[in-house]
Amino acid sequence: MNTFTFTGQSVTNQPLKWLLEGVRETFTEQGYTYLSTPRDESKLVFHLLDPNSPRPFRRKAQGTFVVSIVETNTPPQDIHKEAYPYLIRSLANHLMYIVHGKEEIKLYFLTPEQGNYSLTFDPVKKDKQIFQQIFERLEPLASSQLVIDNDFFEDLPETLWSGDDITQSLGASGKKLDGMNLLPAPFPLDEVLSQRDIRHLKKLYGIGGLSYGNLSARKNENNFWMSASGIDKSKMRKVGKDFLYISGYDEEKNAMNVSIPPSVTPKRASVDAIEHWMIYREHPEVGAIVHIHAWMDGIEATECNYPCGTVELAESVARLVSESENPSRTVIGLKNHGLTITGTDLDDIFERIDGKIIPQVPMQA
Repeated sequence: MNTFTFTGQSVTNQPLKWLLEGVRETFTEQGYTYLSTPRDESKLVFHLLDPNSPRPFRRKAQGTFVVSIVETNTPPQDIHKEAYPYLIRSLANHLMYIVHGKEEIKLYFLTPEQGNYSLTFDPVKKDKQIFQQIFERLEPLASSQLVIDNDFFEDLPETLWSGDDITQSLGASGKKLDGMNLLPAPFPLDEVLSQRDIRHLKKLYGIGGLSYGNLSARKNENNFWMSASGIDKSKMRKVGKDFLYISGYDEEKNAMNVSIPPSVTPKRASVDAIEHWMIYREHPEVGAIVHIHAWMDGIEATECNYPCGTVELAESVARLVSESENPSRTVIGLKNHGLTITGTDLDDIFERIDGKIIPQVPMQA
């Protein structure tokens, strides 16, 4: 059963009351069950923040999707700089940043991948279409299935403990991304989160940092090397720490299988590992994949900005790869997010994108 609830600050202004009541009615009409009191199994939580003291909703399960809400009367000069910290501080999956203007109210939606889009409505006319628009954008995300757990096995062949020519190629490619200015600095969680919140993040998701972009290369029919999560991709050196050997996906456990050397405390696999796994499995001719937060003209793109690490995003990208003219050498856009690029090998990918990358990802509602 899909359930949802509202938590956090009490609502005092009429426009926000009208907006949230309309959201509640729309989600209820669409089959969600409203919970007047949050429960551990709540599927979707709308969490209202105090902008002066934003506190997270401490979910108990990975399957709970949290949309934090914060209001302001000041139009943002830089939406990421001003709003993104609220998303991180509240440990949310999505942020709805509500800007009250003289004649209209603008809703900005931000994702952890730094994507954003906006909707606008007139608080006087009270156009109820805004409720359906909010539902259509949030519901697919809230109902998506995360694949972020890892099962580590100390069964990596000894010949690979120090890496191989493929990990060397991945390391060189990470430096290329850095040289192309396509590796934004990892978001400094320790600057905006308390140690308690960081411990909660690690317990719930096994992460302690946010970094952007990843790359992988096929080893054989069933396995591939991939950059780890939360690392500086321009300085990859160690197997189990920077390079991870992905050996499969356990559908029953909903976890990626990772082979590591013995006596290594590993980093976690990138949340995009499920996407790469699907592409490699369906297309034996694909030898490498690069994901960057950038754009190119004239490409096919996903219709929905599903969160990273979800089956739905992986399936959307894999489907577009399959429908492309040449799956082994294609570029797929991830709406409000970035690019997934396949190639016969990493050199092939970088030769094809040279001079064609647009650093700014276009944002769409």
